[in-house]
Amino acid sequence: MGLFQKFKEGLQKTHSKLAHEIKRIISYSPKLTAETLDELEIALIGADLGTAVSGQIVQAVKVAYETQGRSGLDVFAIARSELEQMLSGAQAGLIRQPSGLTVVSIVGVNGTGKTTTAAKLAHLTQAQGASSVLAACDTFRAAAVEQIKLWGERLGVPVIAGAHGADPASIAHDAIAAATARNAAYLFIDTAGRLHTKSNLMQELQKVHRVIDKKLPGAPHETLLILDATTGMNALNQAREFGKSVKITGLVVTKLDGTSKGGMVVAIQKELGLPIKFIGLGEKPQDLQPFDARQFARAIFEE
Repeated sequence: MGLFQKFKEGLQKTHSKLAHEIKRIISYSPKLTAETLDELEIALIGADLGTAVSGQIVQAVKVAYETQGRSGLDVFAIARSELEQMLSGAQAGLIRQPSGLTVVSIVGVNGTGKTTTAAKLAHLTQAQGASSVLAACDTFRAAAVEQIKLWGERLGVPVIAGAHGADPASIAHDAIAAATARNAAYLFIDTAGRLHTKSNLMQELQKVHRVIDKKLPGAPHETLLILDATTGMNALNQAREFGKSVKITGLVVTKLDGTSKGGMVVAIQKELGLPIKFIGLGEKPQDLQPFDARQFARAIFEE
């Protein structure tokens, strides 16, 4: 299956809802009135594209209509072009140190898919020829360590783990030593899910990062915030709060295949200015895909 097909299938719910609404609005009126443009903006905001992005697309449609009239006006093509331009600077690959180990910390609230994402990233990097190790630093959720061990066995990725309830900073410390000894290219650290409103849990995450930096100066080199697309714009508050406690270097948006609000990817990127590194389009390891602005824009606004 090609990359665009993966994006198209993963974003089917978002695309179907938007395409239906846009066709209804545009075909309803032979002229593009202020009322029609308002309806179009509401439809875009309804897909969680956010007010700024939706307004920008509507303005581009308005300018095109004033320039060329109703005949030949392709709202889908305009929206696609605007979205691609907005996001083209928002894509970036996984950071890789010129030599030695690259440490990637996986953070986010409970239930966003951090453990699964850590495993899929390890699988992706190994498929590209870079050896990886997983660290089970979510020691509070009883099933988390078992879950990441199962992923490790399934994907052939070594897992460094401790006992349930062990100090996550200590496991992270040991994992760096183990990954370095193995000459691994990447260490993916699965941290515990924590509510962004709980200051004690955020302080603990800061402690984990301090220990990592002490063991390997400059690490973690990448801190990826995992956001669940089904939460829509609520994810924006999570991103803001996590950013106050640790330095976020990129976003991974999961569960895009389960929502009609896939536009939240665009709104959050626009608001925070952080690169979208990967998006999750399904359950399988290969369903975590590097973000591609053009394919994303096409998948949402292909007529």
